[in-house]
Amino acid sequence: MFTLLFLALLADGVNELTAFSAVAACLNNMGAGLGAVSDNFASLPAFSKWALSLAMIMGRLEVFTLLVIFSPAFWRR
Repeated sequence: MFTLLFLALLADGVNELTAFSAVAACLNNMGAGLGAVSDNFASLPAFSKWALSLAMIMGRLEVFTLLVIFSPAFWRR
């Protein structure tokens, strides 16, 4: 997920340092970033903010929890 989100931000025009640190900060829920996101995320394009919002949700809920919730075997019980 880190690589996909990192590449999505790069495709949206964000520089490498900012994209790397923003994805790391959102997935790990640590909040600190480098580059353009050192103060806040306001300077990022809209698509990047949506992608990072998804990263924050995935970081908080854990990937395995999402996989369990969306698996049909979980709901059969």
